[in-house]
Amino acid sequence: MTNLAAHPGSILRSPSAAKALCTHCRLPVPAGLIEPGAAQQFCCSGCRTAHQIIHECGLDAFYKLRESGDAFNEPTRGTDAAYGEYDDPQFIALYAAPAPAGCRSIDLRLEGVHCAACVWLIEKLPRVLPGVIEARLTMHKATVRIVWDPSRLALSRIARVLDNLGYPSHPSRRTPAQQINTLEDRRLLWRIAVAGAIAGNVMLMAVALYAGMFSGMDAWERTLFRYGNMLLGVLALAWPGRVFLRGAVAAVRTRTPHMDLPIALGLIAGGVAGAVNTIRGSGEIYFDSLTVLIFLLLVGRWLQHRQQRRAADALELLFSLTPRSARRIVGDAIESIAVESLNVGDLIEVRAGENLPADGRIVEGHSELDRSLLTGESAPCAVGPGDAVLAAMVNIAAPLRVRVEASGADTRLGQLVRLVEECTSRRAPIVQFADRIAGVFVIVVIALAIGTWGVWQWIDPAMAIDHAVALLIVACPCALGLATPMALAVGIGRAAKRHILIKGGDTLERLAAPGPAGLLLLDKTGTLTTGIAAMRLWHGDPSLKSAVLAIESQSTHPRARAIVAALQAEGVTTSDETWQVRQLTDGGIRADLQGRRMVIGSIDLMHRFAITIDEVRGAWINDCLDRGLSPVCVAIGDRIEAVIGFGDELREDARAAIRALRRMGWRIGIASGDHARVVQRIAHELEIDPAMAIGRMSPEDKLTMVERERERGPVVMIGDGVNDAAALAAATVGIAVHGGAEASMAAADVYLGEPGLAGIVRIMHAARRTVRAIHRNLYVSLGYNAAAVGLAMLGLLNPLIAAVLMPLSSLSVLGLSMGVRTFGEDGP
Repeated sequence: MTNLAAHPGSILRSPSAAKALCTHCRLPVPAGLIEPGAAQQFCCSGCRTAHQIIHECGLDAFYKLRESGDAFNEPTRGTDAAYGEYDDPQFIALYAAPAPAGCRSIDLRLEGVHCAACVWLIEKLPRVLPGVIEARLTMHKATVRIVWDPSRLALSRIARVLDNLGYPSHPSRRTPAQQINTLEDRRLLWRIAVAGAIAGNVMLMAVALYAGMFSGMDAWERTLFRYGNMLLGVLALAWPGRVFLRGAVAAVRTRTPHMDLPIALGLIAGGVAGAVNTIRGSGEIYFDSLTVLIFLLLVGRWLQHRQQRRAADALELLFSLTPRSARRIVGDAIESIAVESLNVGDLIEVRAGENLPADGRIVEGHSELDRSLLTGESAPCAVGPGDAVLAAMVNIAAPLRVRVEASGADTRLGQLVRLVEECTSRRAPIVQFADRIAGVFVIVVIALAIGTWGVWQWIDPAMAIDHAVALLIVACPCALGLATPMALAVGIGRAAKRHILIKGGDTLERLAAPGPAGLLLLDKTGTLTTGIAAMRLWHGDPSLKSAVLAIESQSTHPRARAIVAALQAEGVTTSDETWQVRQLTDGGIRADLQGRRMVIGSIDLMHRFAITIDEVRGAWINDCLDRGLSPVCVAIGDRIEAVIGFGDELREDARAAIRALRRMGWRIGIASGDHARVVQRIAHELEIDPAMAIGRMSPEDKLTMVERERERGPVVMIGDGVNDAAALAAATVGIAVHGGAEASMAAADVYLGEPGLAGIVRIMHAARRTVRAIHRNLYVSLGYNAAAVGLAMLGLLNPLIAAVLMPLSSLSVLGLSMGVRTFGEDGP
């Protein structure tokens, strides 16, 4: 028997190993999972564990039709997570739903789901764990629905077993919107089933009636079948078909032309005519066509809903920025609870490397926080007792104890998420325009149907109802109504998958056509430049470099790391002196050695320590400023002995992005708070008009500039969302780049979740492609409806063919929208 332990830590891959197939499912094994020399290869933990179970149970005959050996590998080990928060009552109330017989059900999103073997293994949970009633895995979503009996089994036990099998789990909350969608889907499927059953029986009776026309049929039998058709037809209208009637009634009550209105008129016209002819005992009864029509319309609506739901799923924003559990301190004990169970006033512990689960204030401990998600500041911030902290910040250095002041939806992050959800409901002007076209189209269709009925009453009264009903059905403006929102939904959804948050469809429309006066304003630091400072210059005594290296090596601050990297690259070695180093909470470092004091930090820090700046040192500092560098002073005692110049680099993609944006028709400008000489230097490198590159701008100055330029044309403001919030909000479109999440989500229309300017170019291309797709969809919809109406008026369509063509028109628009290369290669 071969064991994985025989090949510990091996990462070599032979050429033949690249073609390895999984022993269990026979799918290709990813290169990273291939075990060199092992007789058995597995593509995922599910196959590995399934193979082990089959082997241990003596069921190796399962593999008789495949090549297999005797060996097996050990199953993948889990993460050793306890999942104690899964048993918290508030967690259960939030994520689990009641099930019959006192059971509960929960949806868990699993890691590591790969193939059919995963489905087989996970769905065997009821056999492995008594108390699990059902486990159903949706593979493409990697989500399992667990139904279990809480009186027999704890949810944490189920989660640990899944974890041990190689599938760490995370709660997948079923929101009210998801529950509503599920109920709506079930109701629609029931309507389709009932409509199909009715249509089948009506068609059987219709076949008998048609056969009786040739072979003869007693009058009472003919009457029986005709009345049977009528009863089933009325039932189809009253139950599955009432969804169209209800929509029509709502349209009449609100005086709003709705796409259900012509459908309902067609169904009612056919039903009334069929009932009258049934009672009269002569003429076409229409109910065979009517019931099949209802069935086909419902199937078409189902397909349409599924496609729309698929596009809506792409828009789902998963704000998994806070942990699912927290450590609450109760007396001398620490308990793990669900984040939803936190209350104001609770004392929690946050360890190094963890995200804060709630807003609060530090009670005990000193550490550094990564606040880039919420403030856009890339440098870690030193914090201590009394300092306020926010959920989703990352604790970097040491444990902290925090008193909770807000949790859940009341946190700053929760408020931002709610703001984003509200903004995404904005309707673009082009959507409103399409809705107005659809409303007018409904009125025109109804008028044409009445005219068609009147004309065919004169030509062939027996066919008048057929042709009028066919026109009402085939000219349903569903495709017209879907043309715009579907293209926008696909564009926004695909942007979300690429970590680009677009708050509304109107944003894409405004970005698509800048016009000759369109201005694109960029902040410098963190937008055009990397925002990561590096040591560029050293003024002063070079013999201090060894001591500075020794002191800065003990700090985790980004500038300290930059100093260490630069000095080591120069070949500087650390001095043998042992300095007592203390990181200052307001920035900088103080080090002491045998009565000597060294302070490294900003000019303000020098003033705080009463360190004098003479003429020579002032010249060093001015030289740094003239070069666009930030000065960091090195002082011994009360005298500055050296000045280090820091500067950040231009982003690698900045030049190409600026050229691409200029080709699209945008004028480019820079609005920065940095020194004017620094801004002019950046403008020169990027070939930007010096008159449009302005430095030393306060947030108020940026706002004034944006408002002034908006009088000339559209203005797109791009910034990091910290000092640019007011300008972002005032611009035609505000785009916040990676690193300024709090201000950008609140003020900007677009948030880039990736650094660099390439994402901005992609957004501009995506906006143009989306608007072009909208126009194409509108042309296709109007062209289709014009052709279909003409055919129906000429009598070349019957209601059944119209019922087939109607959903096909909507599906064609959906297909065109889904097929747009929204984020394809660069292009116009």
